[in-house]
Amino acid sequence: MAAKRTRTDIVCDILSVMQAKQGRMKPTHIMYKANLSHDQLTSYLEELLGKELIEKVASDADRQYFLVTNKGEKFAEKLREMRQFEKSFGF
Repeated sequence: MAAKRTRTDIVCDILSVMQAKQGRMKPTHIMYKANLSHDQLTSYLEELLGKELIEKVASDADRQYFLVTNKGEKFAEKLREMRQFEKSFGF
């Protein structure tokens, strides 16, 4: 059985999913792609907004979209580097 994802894994998954889209992304699409429940998604989005790793963009017809900020891109890159470093030592 696979181990549960850590908080860091989930944050990395959210940022990676958003970066792969290369633009704005609806919350529902983030939820499905990152495999989260609605409550989990809401919690993580609030945290990422608070830390300025993502930003909320309003669009026409009262739709919400989210974008990864430059700070978020740098953070995601460092997380990926840390994962590679761990793998190089067999962790």
